[in-house]
Amino acid sequence: MKEKLEKEIEKNKQEIIENISNLIKIPSISEESKAQPNMPFGQECNKALNYILNLGEELGFRTKNIDGYCGYIEFGEGEELIGIVSHLDVVPADEKDWKITKPYEPKIIDNKIYGRGAIDDKGPTIAALYAMKAVKDTIKTNKRIRLIIGLNEEKDWKCIEHYKQKEEIPSIGFSPDADFPCIYAEKGIINTFIKMTYEQNKDIIIENLDCNNNAINVVPKYCKCTLRYNSNIENLDIEMKKIIEENNYNIKIEKQDETLIKIISYGVSSHAAHPDLGKNAITQIMQLLSKVYTKYNVSNEILEFFNKYLKDDYNGNILDINKKDESGELTLNLARFDLENNTLKIGMNLRVPIYTKLEFIKDKFKEKCAEFNNLKVEFNGEKEHLLVPKSSELVKTLTNIFNNMTNKDVEPIAIGGATYARAFKNFISFGANMPGEKDLCHQADENINIGNLITSAIIYANAIYELDKLK
Repeated sequence: MKEKLEKEIEKNKQEIIENISNLIKIPSISEESKAQPNMPFGQECNKALNYILNLGEELGFRTKNIDGYCGYIEFGEGEELIGIVSHLDVVPADEKDWKITKPYEPKIIDNKIYGRGAIDDKGPTIAALYAMKAVKDTIKTNKRIRLIIGLNEEKDWKCIEHYKQKEEIPSIGFSPDADFPCIYAEKGIINTFIKMTYEQNKDIIIENLDCNNNAINVVPKYCKCTLRYNSNIENLDIEMKKIIEENNYNIKIEKQDETLIKIISYGVSSHAAHPDLGKNAITQIMQLLSKVYTKYNVSNEILEFFNKYLKDDYNGNILDINKKDESGELTLNLARFDLENNTLKIGMNLRVPIYTKLEFIKDKFKEKCAEFNNLKVEFNGEKEHLLVPKSSELVKTLTNIFNNMTNKDVEPIAIGGATYARAFKNFISFGANMPGEKDLCHQADENINIGNLITSAIIYANAIYELDKLK
């Protein structure tokens, strides 16, 4: 059977590459602010959804557009439903960071497809679709197999919540949106926002903040701050340059006039699940501001909170919390720094080890914010952890398929990322990133190796075949 499925996928290799490339050309950033009737996440996400549903019809599948929120592609008969859940929305990309190509202009170089979404999650989605085609065209299945396609995964998951309200829930399945051999555990997630009313009657005033509307699940690579200060403060720019040099910050200072300074901080973006792989531009600028405000005896409770409890420790000892288990340690990504309507606010994305309760984290933030007079804390984007035991039939089946197909002997892993696998019971993430390879999700020059892509499609086809046989 393995050889039949492999042959079917290999003969469609060029189609797979072309369809991934066509999807990459669509800048499908989920934007509710651009919603239109039956397009809740904007025109570009709608284009991507229509593209893959039309492709599904051309390949002989049943398809459905679910109110523009999401869609599915299905084949087979039977009462039981196997699910494959993926997404076509992508995180924003800054062309200046891309060296090989522009984000939405796919290129094939050194047997790799470059472009935003190549690995997260357009490439793996097409791989899964053609895996379904290989099974459909060669095997009579006992169950229905459904590819569920979301459009809001990188933000609020409203697409998958809409699906769960409207459609049938699969009994078992996987998401092609992480790593092989498979993911048995995913950390919990919580977004935390600390804010204060900002008074303008200080010697040093933050007039403007701009972080390029950075996504909460991305390490920020840019932050600009404009400071207005009283004329009695002398040589502020010189003092700031001294601090920058002493601390090796990648920050530029531009004096606009005698009482106005523009500060631009540069970092390196990465996925919030791996903050250690990036360099946080907001952290740098807050460290600088904290030192400046302290030196000139200017109060700012958000900066004081940052200096006391956050600083630059984002891997385990946040707010006196030292949490670590088999899924890794507690991490925090300081992703937002905003000033709007006289409110100063920071936003953080925390990845919480699987045996630590989200309520514990929330209580810690409330406790520490209560030490200050004017700080308020809010939470959103909560996602409970995923944990499917390594001994479960699903984990064992998918792990064995990967190891047998690749002649490897690797164990299931836990991650800090969040995939749609946690949206359903008895689901885990399964590929398409290969063991030992750099995770290029959300990064510049995102790409997928074509050899690995085709191998993934073959693995997915075998996984569908084996899950169809499970009782």
